[in-house]
Amino acid sequence: MAVVGVLTLELRLENSHSLKDKRNVVQSLKARLRNKFNVSVAEIDGQELWQRATVAAVTVSSSHEFAEKVLRSVEDEAAALLGSELADATVEWL
Repeated sequence: MAVVGVLTLELRLENSHSLKDKRNVVQSLKARLRNKFNVSVAEIDGQELWQRATVAAVTVSSSHEFAEKVLRSVEDEAAALLGSELADATVEWL
C-alpha cells in the first residue's frame, strides 16, 4: 500500500519588503527541493502576504521508512537554506 507524506513548512520572511522579494525566496526553495529530492512542492497559503508563506512538500512511497527519510532530508535542507526564516515544520501521513 502506498504511503503519502506531507511536510508543511511555515516561513517568516522578515527581510522581504515586497511580494517580489518573497516570490524569489519561495521559488528558489521550491526549485531546490524538487530537484534535489524529487518531491512535489507548492506554496499552499499566504500567497498575498509579503513576509509569510506556507510551503508543502509531498512524497509517495511504498515504504513508510523511506518516505520519512525523504521528508526529514527535505526539512533539513530547508532549515539549512532558510535558517531562522523557517518558523515551523510539521509532517502528516495520509
